[in-house]
Amino acid sequence: MDVRRRLPSRPPSAAGPSPFRDGGACRPPSSSPAVPRVQASDALPLPIRHTNLLFSALFVGSLVFLMRRWREKVRCSTPLHLLGLSEILAIVGLIASLIYLLSFFGIAFVQSIVSSHDEEDDFLLSGAAPDSAPSPAPICPLLCTDGTISSQRNPEVTADDEEIVSSVVSGKIPSYVLESRLGDCRRAAGIRREALRRITGRTLEGLPLDGLDYASILGQCCELPVGYVQLPVGIAGPLVLDGREYHVPMATTEGCLVASANRGCKAIAESGGATSVVLRDGMTRAPVVRLPTARRAAELKAFLEDPNNFETIALVFNRSSRFAKLQGIHCALAGRNLYMRFSCSTGDAMGMNMVSKGVQNVLDYLQNDFEDMDAISLSSNFCSDKKPAAVNWIEGRGKSVVCEAIIKEEVVRKVLKTNVPALVELNMIKNLAGSAIAGSLGGFNAHASNIVSAIYIATGQDPAQNVESSHCITMMEAVNDGKDLHISVTMPSIEVGTVGGGTQLASQAACLDLLGVKGASLESPGANARRLATVVAGAVLAGELSLLSALAAGQLVKSHMKYNRSSKDLSKAAC
Repeated sequence: MDVRRRLPSRPPSAAGPSPFRDGGACRPPSSSPAVPRVQASDALPLPIRHTNLLFSALFVGSLVFLMRRWREKVRCSTPLHLLGLSEILAIVGLIASLIYLLSFFGIAFVQSIVSSHDEEDDFLLSGAAPDSAPSPAPICPLLCTDGTISSQRNPEVTADDEEIVSSVVSGKIPSYVLESRLGDCRRAAGIRREALRRITGRTLEGLPLDGLDYASILGQCCELPVGYVQLPVGIAGPLVLDGREYHVPMATTEGCLVASANRGCKAIAESGGATSVVLRDGMTRAPVVRLPTARRAAELKAFLEDPNNFETIALVFNRSSRFAKLQGIHCALAGRNLYMRFSCSTGDAMGMNMVSKGVQNVLDYLQNDFEDMDAISLSSNFCSDKKPAAVNWIEGRGKSVVCEAIIKEEVVRKVLKTNVPALVELNMIKNLAGSAIAGSLGGFNAHASNIVSAIYIATGQDPAQNVESSHCITMMEAVNDGKDLHISVTMPSIEVGTVGGGTQLASQAACLDLLGVKGASLESPGANARRLATVVAGAVLAGELSLLSALAAGQLVKSHMKYNRSSKDLSKAAC
């Protein structure tokens, strides 16, 4: 993108207040002459006031003359379409003056818009006026943490960027327009970061800037970036699941977590592996509408639940995407408010946007037959997204998965350092009875959210959906005459996708590729996302097995002191 700079067209005193302590804004030197603005009226042959007066008089004179002539014709019963030369000239003058006056007001309106936005556009133009001498870039003061003012310029900020940084700091240029105006996402992030440094007095040292493709997050992952956060990614595995081996990436800062999951994977592998089954696969969105009366709301509920209408509603819903397939509608009534929970398959995408578009199509369609329907919100919390809810625990959301394994007695003793009866008793007292006493909703497990969050961050999922995705009940029982351990995890709402959102970023795509589920499945749409959901459940199974074993054996504190506490001399490391 061709980025040029020109000198400001108004004196520095016109700038807004500075966010700095001394109240002064960072401005270019005032010695540089201002470049006059080009006005649209400069193209007129006469001064604007004379031209306006001339055409205004022509308009009024022509109109008065024609009105008088037409009044005389009406009195004399003369046809109005019979025109003399004077009348023709008057009509021409009337039209010409009318065109000018309309154009004049249009020019004034456009000029006002151009003038109001010209200040923002100035910073994109480089190169001063030919008759002006180049001035050095201003150095904005930095408010330091000790209250003193430092004028040291950030070496990463070039002279060409100084004017832009100053404009962002003073509020003349909105920070959010930098990417679109500059056409360089990395440069925009650097300028925004420097502006933030000058406003807050904090250096952001330790927050990396380089090393991220900022263009890849534009419009889909993060707004107003100033850097990125580094998270270590560990690998647990191989996880033997459904006859395949998976090396599971986990992004976490919790020591002992990856090691624990890795031990669980080892126990599963040495016992022959785990198996999984996907029970349901459907993302949900639940709008709420209001009708004049409860009776009228019940009529809409009956219409939506009538099997004869489902095919038509599904046809309208499925227009949102070739992968969207409406599965069902669950309605609930509260007074005259109707809550409609739509469920649909979404291919390999997590599907929130897809189902939202389908729901909007249906609402527009219903408005034709139920004109008194008032759509309150596209989302009513009956979905329910990123919140613990019984409807997700019972009905499911996303992928509903069950994963199980039989762990041999010898493996329980040698790898997990405990025994089968102890694990079965601990699971019943802790995960089942303990969670029931706590009134837990979907939390009948040891630490499913630990595993889910780590895999979600590593593979580009929405971390906030860990709330419902971690709903899990862990079951353990002795089998094969009490010698072996049967363990299972049931997770009704794992919300994952392998396309869209953060899955397109380089690091997250690499983790998905490691699992063999990157992108969309060409053979069977949705297969990659379902397989990722089973991997999540399998990793949770491994994590549950290992943590409960550590608790049963009394090794939890010892393990965390070994893996979660650094023994290095921090005072020396800081030097």
